[in-house]
Amino acid sequence: MDYNRTSNPVLQERAFEAERVSTELMTISGCVNKTAILLGLVALSAVFAWKTSYASPEGLMEKTMLFGIIAFVIAFITIFKPYIAKITAPLYAIFEGLFLGSISMSINKAYPGIAVQAITLTFGVFSAMLMAYKTQFIRVSEKFTMGLVAATVGIALVYLVSMLLSLSGHGFSFLHSSSNFSIAFSLFVVAIAALNLVLDFDFVVRQSRRGAPVELEWYAAFGLMVTLVWLYVEILRLLAKLNDRR
Repeated sequence: MDYNRTSNPVLQERAFEAERVSTELMTISGCVNKTAILLGLVALSAVFAWKTSYASPEGLMEKTMLFGIIAFVIAFITIFKPYIAKITAPLYAIFEGLFLGSISMSINKAYPGIAVQAITLTFGVFSAMLMAYKTQFIRVSEKFTMGLVAATVGIALVYLVSMLLSLSGHGFSFLHSSSNFSIAFSLFVVAIAALNLVLDFDFVVRQSRRGAPVELEWYAAFGLMVTLVWLYVEILRLLAKLNDRR
């Protein structure tokens, strides 16, 4: 059975059914290469932001928010214009890297070494999920997909409601505390983010087999980046909470 669902808002069926620009087909190797390029851009811009922020910490919060907003806007445009991903995906990677570099440096000042730990764990989880998918240790069934999509939507709603409540001075305190419940929730979110990688792998593989156009390799790589960024941020948050307990 062909399960054409993923909880990733980027990798949706409609994007891969857009009008073709060429007759060339998307390949797995092409997606891997473009994902590597985007990761490189994220790494380079993150290092730049880290060094710049460390040398001149003035206005760090404002700059971090600005980078995050720009990255979000570019991502939003890309979702609705998949065929321009070859332009917008690298731009997204650059500004997302600036955002991650700034926020990582800020947290690393409070907890030295935490950024390296988060990066190592993120790529460790990525490799584990890729292996689990390739060996079919985790099978993408209809029930698995529906459950994961429901869990991801639920997490998104919790974050959204908390953000809206925070505007009036309230919000869900457990999202930021280091209580047992807060750590358990973060572990759950990290697990859901990791499992979303499996759905992303499966979706890209299925689309390449169905003959998606080569232009969407950039879009597929962009979709994987979105999940990887989410996973890294959640691991960083979890490690910060654990360090808070010491």
